[in-house]
Amino acid sequence: MSKERARRRAEREAERERLAAARAEREARAARRREMRARLVGPVAGAVAAVLPRPSRPVRVARQRGYLARRRRTENAVLAVLWFLVQVLAWILLDSWMARLGVFLGSILLLPVLVTIVFDRRS
Repeated sequence: MSKERARRRAEREAERERLAAARAEREARAARRREMRARLVGPVAGAVAAVLPRPSRPVRVARQRGYLARRRRTENAVLAVLWFLVQVLAWILLDSWMARLGVFLGSILLLPVLVTIVFDRRS
């Protein structure tokens, strides 16, 4: 029984040493990366970065997934492309700056109405 315990203890110690070596390698790699970044960025950028506020936690930007979110993104993209095409056509077909400005302002004001009429989700 004691030989079995000794063998298991030796295995645990070997595993701990392997994990410690891997952790030391990761830390050494991170230190080399920090040193390389410090050399590449330079002292001026380091001083600027020291003055700028850092977020308390990493900023995670992720968009929603799923059918409804995908549909909403598609609808928004279609609306943006149509709005852009209206602006391009107004720019090409109209010579007056006032007319172009009128189309621009009118399209901005009518866009929410168009969204409500075309993409009404209540029904």
